[in-house]
Amino acid sequence: MAYQALARKWRPRNFDEVVGQEHVIKALTHALQFDRTHHAYLFAGTRGVGKTTIARILAKALNCEQRSGFNPCGSCTPCRELDAGRFVDLIEVDAASRTKVEDTRDLLENCQYAPGQGRYKVYLIDEVHMLSGHSFNALLKTLEEPPPHIKFLLATTDPQKIPVTVLSRCLQFNLKHLSAEQIRTQMELILRKEDTAYEAGALRALARAAQGSMRDGLSLLDQAIVHGGGRLSEREVGAMLGTVARKPIFDLLFALADRDASGMLQHVEELAEQTPNFSDALQHLQQILHHAAISQWAPEILKRDEEGEQIAALAARFGPEDLQLLYQIALVGQRDLPLASDPQSGFEMILLRMLAFRPDSAAEPVPARSRPVVAAPASTPAGRPEPPPKPAAAPPGPTATTGDWESMIEAMGLVGMSRQLAHHCVLQNVTSQSCHLALDPQFAQLRTPQVESTLEKALATHLRHPIKLTISMESGIEETPAMRQQRIEEERRKNAELVIARDENVRAIQELFGAQIIPGSVRPLD
Repeated sequence: MAYQALARKWRPRNFDEVVGQEHVIKALTHALQFDRTHHAYLFAGTRGVGKTTIARILAKALNCEQRSGFNPCGSCTPCRELDAGRFVDLIEVDAASRTKVEDTRDLLENCQYAPGQGRYKVYLIDEVHMLSGHSFNALLKTLEEPPPHIKFLLATTDPQKIPVTVLSRCLQFNLKHLSAEQIRTQMELILRKEDTAYEAGALRALARAAQGSMRDGLSLLDQAIVHGGGRLSEREVGAMLGTVARKPIFDLLFALADRDASGMLQHVEELAEQTPNFSDALQHLQQILHHAAISQWAPEILKRDEEGEQIAALAARFGPEDLQLLYQIALVGQRDLPLASDPQSGFEMILLRMLAFRPDSAAEPVPARSRPVVAAPASTPAGRPEPPPKPAAAPPGPTATTGDWESMIEAMGLVGMSRQLAHHCVLQNVTSQSCHLALDPQFAQLRTPQVESTLEKALATHLRHPIKLTISMESGIEETPAMRQQRIEEERRKNAELVIARDENVRAIQELFGAQIIPGSVRPLD
């Protein structure tokens, strides 16, 4: 019998065998259990995540003669023929090769006829986004009001290209990428049933290389079995993928922990003999640093990690601040690596940067624990937290008839109109019960009941006791904070003009070109 690829041989045949996509499986199984199946489904997602597989299982469940619950029986005639690919009432169409409107019309002409063998006639259209606009228009009417014996199952990798009129007539399911752990677990299950020897590191490398696609992962697994002569080793898989094994990366990091620059560079030389992808090596280094940081704060997360002991030993050699810094350097190095003269020298410089910027007095590594220990606040007998201690009372405010009014304004933190009013007043006197200010009549518009009330409350807060604010209108008052600030700005402007006028370069320009300094155009730089 001809060899069958693993991706085809181990394709799920019922909902229980599907890996991941729980949100989709839950909706479909409930619809089957309660007999509430829709006439059109759209499955969207990247390659190899199970769109067509789930559609075929759904088609099988809809036509199964002995279905109990939601899973097809797998033994009745429709199930066996559908698994063999010869079920006449499942019409599979590759829209990428049949994009013309004539093809779609020919396809839909048979919709009016009842199914020949099963309960439903199922149209499975793969890569439906490749249909032309006219094809979608031809499909639309049938999709909107299909005969009761018709089901449409559409699959696409690019749902944005499907007209909204079609989308609105379908139940849409977005399939997610599979995690590397889900792919690795499925590979492990298949290899055990295939009685094939393997190393755990080889499966991890293949699962990462699959990038969320189960089909890609199983295709790589097929290739790796052939490459390794029927056995999977981490070294052989790394050579096939052009990636590096994890052990040399651990050796590099332990040399870094010992501040052994020569040993670290020696490990890089040994790594270079395998002609690795140094960008991939840097990604492995980032992953190990990430896991080491997690193990310091949440060790229970890595309990099932087969490299847990090595990661824990590495985490004990670094402080938490060190790991964060090393990870950041590796992250920036990943961006800069393509700019290096050659990948190996760029990789070495990233490691030397980690060594150079690691503090001499490295912090003590944190003990393994779920999270930093925070001291609990003391409790009162009633069980309520003790309130924080009150700040020490500041010395009482000024009681003299005069004071540094400008400093008081800054201390009160006034803003807006209340600050403007205070800046144009002069402090006449302040006692334990009252505060008297004088305001020039030309700024009377600043005085409103609301602004006075705000200023009074700020004074009471600053002096730490209630106080009555009174403001009188007086002409010819002494210098206010606003006047003082204006005077200082004017002096600074005049000094700046004087400096410009004395500048030799400015004088040379005036003599050569007859230039003039425009009055008022000179401002202090600060």
